[in-house]
Amino acid sequence: MPEEEFPEEEKEKIIVFQYNDQLNEFQELELEEDIEITELLDPDFILLFVDPSRYRVWIWHGSNTTTRMKFIAAKLAPSIRDRYGIGFKISAVDEGNETLGFKVAAKLEEEPDYEEVQTGPAYKETAEDLELIESLSREKILLLLEKAGVPEGYERKMVIVKNKVFGYKEYDRNYLGSVIKEKKLFPLKEEIEDGPYLAESYIPRMLFSYNNVVLTELLQKSERKDN
Repeated sequence: MPEEEFPEEEKEKIIVFQYNDQLNEFQELELEEDIEITELLDPDFILLFVDPSRYRVWIWHGSNTTTRMKFIAAKLAPSIRDRYGIGFKISAVDEGNETLGFKVAAKLEEEPDYEEVQTGPAYKETAEDLELIESLSREKILLLLEKAGVPEGYERKMVIVKNKVFGYKEYDRNYLGSVIKEKKLFPLKEEIEDGPYLAESYIPRMLFSYNNVVLTELLQKSERKDN
């Protein structure tokens, strides 16, 4: 199923569903424009948030919800996710134990500035650091890649962030009568076998920030020749 194209003005909008325990289904909520996500969080509810700007789907469990409700909600979530993008990651959080990524999406906390997160000279893998890296969205990764550029004569083929491997593709897209270059990260369909991986014909390039490897690219010599 092809991923839905979101207009630019809709990319920041979060779509909210509420689990109906009697019907055993999620129902989309019609929200007023000025409503805050925090106003929706109720201990008796299970809510599902589709966040297109971060390619994420969040399942939020109120503290009074049952294990049965959580189980059914988890089974239903992929079918809703697939309406918006099969590559969206689904994460579940419990009331009172929300992750940083969810808090940022819900505007409970400000999104960290990843260029200023690490202030020391060395990287220590604390739980907080791991959560910051986990919340690094594909949109943010694309911005970092755009800033880094690509060496002349090479093409970017794969990107590795923490333990996730993405393919990378650029393609032309018609927008308001003009052709723009669209850049996209996508999960690899091919499975990589366990064990050592020799990236033949690829050249690795690492992006560092304060002695921390933010991401690793696999580059390949370009076969395109400019006229």
